[in-house]
Amino acid sequence: MSQPLLHNRTAVITGAAQGIGYAIAEKFIEEGARVVLGDLDADTVKLAAERLGGPDKAIGVRCNVTDSGDVDALLQAALDTYDSLDIMVNNAGITRDATMRTMTEEQFDQVISVHLKGTWNGTRKAAAIMRERKRGAIVNLSSLSGKVGLVGQTNYSAAKAGIVGLSKAAAKEVAHHGIRINAIQPGLIRTPMTEAMPEKVWEQKMAEIPMGRAGEVSEIASVALFLASDLSSYMTGTVLEVTGGRFM
Repeated sequence: MSQPLLHNRTAVITGAAQGIGYAIAEKFIEEGARVVLGDLDADTVKLAAERLGGPDKAIGVRCNVTDSGDVDALLQAALDTYDSLDIMVNNAGITRDATMRTMTEEQFDQVISVHLKGTWNGTRKAAAIMRERKRGAIVNLSSLSGKVGLVGQTNYSAAKAGIVGLSKAAAKEVAHHGIRINAIQPGLIRTPMTEAMPEKVWEQKMAEIPMGRAGEVSEIASVALFLASDLSSYMTGTVLEVTGGRFM
């Protein structure tokens, strides 16, 4: 019988207490990984780690991804607990939607900081550790909003487009160290946040999807698994759209 795809590997995932991040953690554990969950809410992330099987499989660490010291501590927790860092998933994010006319400078700065600076912190700090071991996989979560631009999301679209450019530039810098960096652009994914949309907005988005349905968090997790594993061993600097065909 073949080994699980992530046998004996350690993954760090930000924004992992719920939603897409938690689904990725579940999938990685199913495939043999030990997982360090990072999230801004200390209590929630620790409970999430307990649900995933506790210290043998997962630990939860409070982390503000905009704080480089917090990111250092998150990665050090992986090294201290599991003695390795093989996979980094930069998933943490927030939304502060508003039209450009009404958006405040603070709302713009918050979204850029969490998504773009947070991904930069996670990418550069994980890569610094991985280069010593001459291998590693980094997966960054962008969004379809970063490809097409969505009304009310000048901050979010800018940040998510920036993650694509960051991932490609960083991938070129570290490829010769055996580190691969790829990005995922989810479309409309069924989460508590998206299901709270007004029905009219939800139906409008659904009408744009050729496959006729929203995606599930498990479907993003499966693509993250592919990019984190040796199945994608000759891929770096790529962006995979997981959208049901929306905005092809």
